[in-house]
Amino acid sequence: MEKIILSNGLRLLFVPQKEARTVTALILVGAGSKYETKAINGLSHFLEHMLFKGTKKRPTPLEVASVLDRVGGDYNAFTDREYTGYFAKVRPEHFHLALDWVSDIFLHPLLLPEAIEREKGVILEELHMYLDTPLQYIGEVWEKLLYGDQPAGWDIIGTKETILGVDQKKLLNYFSQHYSSRNTVLAFAGCLEDKEKIKREVEKVFQAMNQESPADKLKVKEEQTTPRSLIKFKKTDQTHLSLGVRGYDGQDEQRWAQAVLAVILGGNMSSRLFNVIREEHSLAYYVRTFPQTYTDTGYLMTQAGIANQKVEKAVQLILEEYQKMARGEIQPSETEKGKEYLKGSLSLSLESSSSLASFYAQQELLGPAVLSPEEMTQKINQVTQEDVCRAAKELFVPAKLNLALIGPYHQGDFDAILRKP
Repeated sequence: MEKIILSNGLRLLFVPQKEARTVTALILVGAGSKYETKAINGLSHFLEHMLFKGTKKRPTPLEVASVLDRVGGDYNAFTDREYTGYFAKVRPEHFHLALDWVSDIFLHPLLLPEAIEREKGVILEELHMYLDTPLQYIGEVWEKLLYGDQPAGWDIIGTKETILGVDQKKLLNYFSQHYSSRNTVLAFAGCLEDKEKIKREVEKVFQAMNQESPADKLKVKEEQTTPRSLIKFKKTDQTHLSLGVRGYDGQDEQRWAQAVLAVILGGNMSSRLFNVIREEHSLAYYVRTFPQTYTDTGYLMTQAGIANQKVEKAVQLILEEYQKMARGEIQPSETEKGKEYLKGSLSLSLESSSSLASFYAQQELLGPAVLSPEEMTQKINQVTQEDVCRAAKELFVPAKLNLALIGPYHQGDFDAILRKP
């Protein structure tokens, strides 16, 4: 990977990929739901939608979409807590078309009032889709439980009220505050041609970009002394739950041990919880454990879809595995297996140009450092049995325990089992 910083502060990343048959142009900007106030919750996501609704060069959504459709390209955008991304992935001979397209929507969106009004209906239907899909929405409920009434705990998509309250002025203000060259990473990955030619093209296209220092996000407040739960009552045939603990953030070196713990618990089909919950007790079709590391917060969490009448049993079984880990009941062979799985998964996840672009751009934007796959593999190799046991002892304690649940239950129904010694 090669990094170049332009005079206006824009960071360029070049990630050549031998034998690649595609090339990806990805723009990642430090603007996500953690940067919002309550009055504009969901604005990052709304703005992402609006960048596809017309530019000065391509004034209609159809014209925007047709550019890459004509050449079979893959393109999309995404909004998260700490960033928003826009990408185009094409055959190498169409790279300059992809660069022109992604820079056009990023730099010159029209943000017309009539288009904003139309898009409100689209986003409201997206919100309804999430609310009607517990498998997806349980993650939002989980983070609401952990972080409460602050940006980290609000839904990324916003609420019905904030979506309906979006107008051109709010979007323009947010765009000018956050979409800055000093807050943006442009990554190119795959079959790349002359980097100097690309650099000159980027300098020409992005030279007039806003260079103001971006607005900061509020630091997340975390306060918890006892196990907690958040139950969303919904008449469903299956209960979806997230059960886990507050963990290490993306700056903490213990995040590597946390990742190994997650694999041991529920990272694959031979993990403890997959074996206990699915194979031994037939309680779930899906059960998985994974870590999440933001810049200032983190957690380790198990998700599962359970028959309504068997939820208490499933919660108890998951808690028992957590307790075993807290007692240090982790075999060295499990640790080594977890480490090997992480290294293998890392390699497999970076086979495409789009995944490579995202891998480096996210690290560059969020920090604390940009690691190559080889350096990340070395970090995983350095995790010891003692690191894993220490992390388990620190994480799996009652004061960090949380249960979020969507199903035909009420608040307080699981308090007794969560507080059981």
